[in-house]
Amino acid sequence: MAMQPHADSPFAEPKIVPKPWGREVWYAHEDRYAGKVLEVTAGHALSLQKHERKQETMLLQSGRLRFHFNGVDYEMSPGQCITVRPGDVHRMEALEDSVLLEVSTPELDDVIRLEDRYGRG
Repeated sequence: MAMQPHADSPFAEPKIVPKPWGREVWYAHEDRYAGKVLEVTAGHALSLQKHERKQETMLLQSGRLRFHFNGVDYEMSPGQCITVRPGDVHRMEALEDSVLLEVSTPELDDVIRLEDRYGRG
């Protein structure tokens, strides 16, 4: 017997945010924290950026990334995680299709782009 959605269900659909490098799946945006899945297509990169208030921790679930962190490039492999604090300059570039899990403070619009290959300010 198939289960039917219930009008009083506690479940919600995540917010899908298309990006030129892939997409973000926002599954939590609460007063004290946020949670996203970042899907980055091979050969694409996020902006070189920093944050004034936002702190985030990311876990690479699958794929491989070049992670630029405060002037040094690292290769990130599945199972590795990193915490980015306010002021840290960072960028992720997918060497393979990659999936990152991100949990952060809730200031999702706190992005200072230093460089962007897609022309975003």
